Amino acid sequence: MKKKCLECGNEVHGRIDKKFCNDYCRNAYNNKVNPESKNLIRNINNRLRKNYRVLDSYKLTDGKTKTTRTRLIDKGFDFDYITNLYTTKKGTTYFFLYDLGYLPLDNDFYMIVKRE
Repeated sequence: MKKKCLECGNEVHGRIDKKFCNDYCRNAYNNKVNPESKNLIRNINNRLRKNYRVLDSYKLTDGKTKTTRTRLIDKGFDFDYITNLYTTKKGTTYFFLYDLGYLPLDNDFYMIVKRE
């Protein structure tokens, strides 16, 4: 029995579990399955990934380092997108992207930290 492409119906050659005849059909099919309404989720996840990469680009010494707001923004960091907040017993609030976070300091400085 010959397998047919889920998008165009052409015969599929290659691996036994292959579902599409080429990358174009695979992308077209997945774009139909994941319509425009899911673009919001995709865009937010992309923004979170970008922010994480920016924080991860800093070399941490003893699990922390300092930088300025301007340097973060220049690398493409968007302060509107975080995954969670952590407030210490003293009331200090850290903003986190998964295991990397930042703490606003005085004079537009930020301390970048890694949660162990």
